[in-house]
Amino acid sequence: MMIIKDNGVDAIHPGYGFLSERAEFAQACSDAGVMFVGPSPETVRKMGDKVEARSLAINAGVPVVPGTDAPISSLQEAQAFAQTYGFPIIFKAAYGGGGRGMRVVREYEELEENYQRAYSEALTAFGNGALFVEKFIEKPRHIEVQILGDKYGNVIHLYERDCSIQRRHQKVVEIAPAFQLDPHLRDRLHADAVNLARQVGYENAGTVEFLVDKHGKHYFIEVNSRLQVEHTVTEEITDVDLVHAQLHVCEGRSLPELGLKQEKIRVNGCAIQCRVTTEDPSRGFQPDTGRIEVFRSGEGMGIRLDSASAFQGAVISPHYDSLLVKVIASGKDLNTAASKMSRALAEFRVRGVKTNIPFLQNVLSNHQFLHSTVDTQFIDENQELFNLKPTQNRAQKLLHYLGHVMVNGPTTPIPVKAKPSSTDPVVPPVTMGDPPVGFRDVLLRDGPEGFAKAVRAHKGLLLMDTTFRDAHQSLLATRVRTHDLKKISPFVSHNFSNLFSLENWGGATFDVAMRFLSECPWKRLQELRALIPNVPFQMLLRGANAVGYTNYPDNAVFKFCEVAMDNGMDIFRVFDSLNYLPNMVLGMEAAGAAGGVVEAAISYTGDVSDPMRQKYSLEYYVKLADELVKGGTHILSIKDMAGLLKPEASKLLISALRDRFPDVPIHVHTHDTAGAGVAAMLACAEAGADVVDVAVDSMAGMTSQPSMGAMVACTKGTKLDTGIALEKVFDYSEYWEVARGLYAPFDCTATMKSGNADVYENEIPGGQYTNLHFQAHSMGLGNKFKEVKKAYAEANKLLGDLIKVRHGHRASQLALYFHDQAVYFTCFHLPWGRYEENPERLYHFIYKVLVNSLFATLFCCDSYFFPVSFHLYFLLFRFNILFQVLKSLPRIDGRPGASLPPMDFKSLEDGLRATHGDDITPEDVMSAAMYPKVFQEFKEFTANFGPVDCLSTRLFLDGPKIAEEFEVELERGKILHIKALALGDLNKAGQREVFFELNGQLRSVLVKDTVAMKEMKFHPKAQKSIRGQVGAPMPGKVLEVKVKVGSKVEKGQPLCVLSAMKMETVVNSPMAGTIKAIHVTPDASLEGDDLILEIEE
Repeated sequence: MMIIKDNGVDAIHPGYGFLSERAEFAQACSDAGVMFVGPSPETVRKMGDKVEARSLAINAGVPVVPGTDAPISSLQEAQAFAQTYGFPIIFKAAYGGGGRGMRVVREYEELEENYQRAYSEALTAFGNGALFVEKFIEKPRHIEVQILGDKYGNVIHLYERDCSIQRRHQKVVEIAPAFQLDPHLRDRLHADAVNLARQVGYENAGTVEFLVDKHGKHYFIEVNSRLQVEHTVTEEITDVDLVHAQLHVCEGRSLPELGLKQEKIRVNGCAIQCRVTTEDPSRGFQPDTGRIEVFRSGEGMGIRLDSASAFQGAVISPHYDSLLVKVIASGKDLNTAASKMSRALAEFRVRGVKTNIPFLQNVLSNHQFLHSTVDTQFIDENQELFNLKPTQNRAQKLLHYLGHVMVNGPTTPIPVKAKPSSTDPVVPPVTMGDPPVGFRDVLLRDGPEGFAKAVRAHKGLLLMDTTFRDAHQSLLATRVRTHDLKKISPFVSHNFSNLFSLENWGGATFDVAMRFLSECPWKRLQELRALIPNVPFQMLLRGANAVGYTNYPDNAVFKFCEVAMDNGMDIFRVFDSLNYLPNMVLGMEAAGAAGGVVEAAISYTGDVSDPMRQKYSLEYYVKLADELVKGGTHILSIKDMAGLLKPEASKLLISALRDRFPDVPIHVHTHDTAGAGVAAMLACAEAGADVVDVAVDSMAGMTSQPSMGAMVACTKGTKLDTGIALEKVFDYSEYWEVARGLYAPFDCTATMKSGNADVYENEIPGGQYTNLHFQAHSMGLGNKFKEVKKAYAEANKLLGDLIKVRHGHRASQLALYFHDQAVYFTCFHLPWGRYEENPERLYHFIYKVLVNSLFATLFCCDSYFFPVSFHLYFLLFRFNILFQVLKSLPRIDGRPGASLPPMDFKSLEDGLRATHGDDITPEDVMSAAMYPKVFQEFKEFTANFGPVDCLSTRLFLDGPKIAEEFEVELERGKILHIKALALGDLNKAGQREVFFELNGQLRSVLVKDTVAMKEMKFHPKAQKSIRGQVGAPMPGKVLEVKVKVGSKVEKGQPLCVLSAMKMETVVNSPMAGTIKAIHVTPDASLEGDDLILEIEE
């Protein structure tokens, strides 16, 4: 009223907010000489008082629902009414509507709580908590009639609206006219509405609301003495501008003067209104708050938009109604209007807050909605409406990721301070059309056995390219992304069709893809398969450990191989880090059962050409190979992870295997750490190997594989000719030379400039050599790497000269502890013999090794495996350590996985769907089976940041520079044009606003500055993974805390009451237990997921 007076306002339209039904406000306007666009204050008072309105309806002969004649003033009156009329009953606010202060009570036990909630809501919303009680009509239709009166006693109706689709007694979808309404009932509704309005001398616009039961009997419930939110649909079907009419009526003009006579009012077609709200249907329509980051509406013929705070940058607070925009669709009939509405809603883009649009789309496609009648229980009885299709929101999520990198730096750990190259690799020209026939075509035609025969019968040397996996694992910390692999894939398919295989999956790439690159390893396999259909794919399978670092139930390994085959895998290189035959056989059986090519790999160590080193003799390898061939392997492989095969040893080993197994293809893998890899592989080929591993030249050498170009050139024109064009290798190498620059932060050449022949002494596996070099430099021991390597060798001797591989459950732990000891020895200048002087250190080292499942390997395997060195036994017994360690360890007999119960994939999938939604795939289930925590973190990451695998590698690692323009292809034909504009200052919430231009439109995201936030205090969040932590289900204010620390609570018991957007929500206990801590107080304002309290069992 002060604003009205200060600005000389002569009329005010109250809209349809809470003041529109406040008689005191209408009276204040009248007293001030200001025109109130609505009924007279007295009419507003009468109609706003539901008890008096009910009495007026009875006097007018309009049927009413049984209820109290006056507002009740106590819980006891409500109890008495319930005893008289029975349940269910409904509380209604006596002085307002909109669903506030309305509660249905079905049982006596619910009566007190619902009375208190209804009273509190009514008091907050309307300034008066008075309630009245009615008998609740089950499953009625909610039909309302639009009326319009003038100052001269003229009253007309503008037909009816069906508002039956409601949640929490608030309308969601409104239709005019009501669908399939009996004509006689329609006439009675119109007549009763007009009669009631005439009896009270109603002027201006209003709505008379009725319930219609399943027998077609109607009951008056209330009059809304204001313009309704849904007046729009009436305007669309009658072509009457209600607001225009309201203003003219206030001016004193009569309805006939305005051309509004009952006989002239006609219905034209059908109109539907959908209220787009910032509510989350999946969480009981809880209001969502926050900043609208993106807003784009649907438009077109037959669509009308009445918007509220719907624009980019708008902040949706918990203190106002959740209505964002009203969408009105008009058509010749219900189905036409629904079709237009569906199209319009599909065009909406609202980001930053959740909306009910997916729910509305389900309503509009529902068969009952389109072809039958609905009642107020429609939503409750059609739970399929809550099967919501999640919005992808990819563009905005990617902007969040880019902003996060710009503010906080890379999300993946960076080992060295080097920036990715600003130059992107250029893909060599690729021939149009389908790629040439390759060995995969042989495999698909003839099966694994026929494939093996074709390999054995092939003239010349076959190559396996490791560039897509082991090469970058050894040189670039396994960080090469699918984005860069896909770009070169068509070139590989067209120019290297005669490769034996392409190693591109399994091993460390599986978890690193999710853990550090935030991409799905299965999607990588699927996309590469589509681009390279003709070359067999090969993966690394860690025997019974699949692609993990632990033991799995046998059925998990079998299932993994099956899913891998379904996604395009062909050859399974099966190995065990310690050549433990039972583990290898399990992996072989799993790969074979899936229909894959089984390539059993023997892990090589030692030197078969040195007569002084007989622990791993020629006899040892031949004997093990014999077991693998008997086990059904299609191909026999030697896996030389440390690069220890010298040319002479290669000749001896491969010759012996070829003589023993003349019909079995032999495949050799090595690393070029010493620089003799090409010579060793040529020796293997001369001795009868069918396949050797190589990497393209720019990704070869050092701890990677021997050079592809060198092998192609050295065999050209000989009986070992590979048939690969050398000039194509050069083009291939040029791509990877430039691509490698993108991974400069991970490149081993940052600290290691060459390989070293001392690998023949220290026997460090290739990938581990690289990592150890990084670690030594990071600890300031770069100038002492020679001593670190020597210490590694001494740790190896201490443990009895184990096989040198980096992969696998036990091998990974060995590698870790070899790392520990090598660095420890060097840091403290300790020779390994000093363990005798430091028994506690020895105990700690041995205990860690043995506890981490090495005990079974070191002490419990067959005797020909790994006898522990005499010196270690001596030390263990001397300090009584052996007894101390062994007595605390459980005994494992046989293969660990054999004793594990089968994995319940159905239960796992159900749990994933409950957590992440219904778009869980069989591949997701396997990822979670292998790496539960990593997969969980990966899903959380993608939920926040979207498909980051679409970004170029430089953008992924370093983010864009200010003013940089770039493109991101989300999918074929869908390209985002992005420009980074500016980085804002730190706000009070510890955030920075990052500005972009996306497809020509301004976008911005708020990013938490992780460094700054460490110095700021915020309310703690409830952790979903911690049982007993109860978080706020929505933003809002705490009205009441119902428990105290130490209180005993039962599951479902009310804990506290929150208020948001004038609606109250009771937070119930998710479990039985004792209140451990309470983190909120009454009147505290909370954000979603803020920690309310903690419960302990």
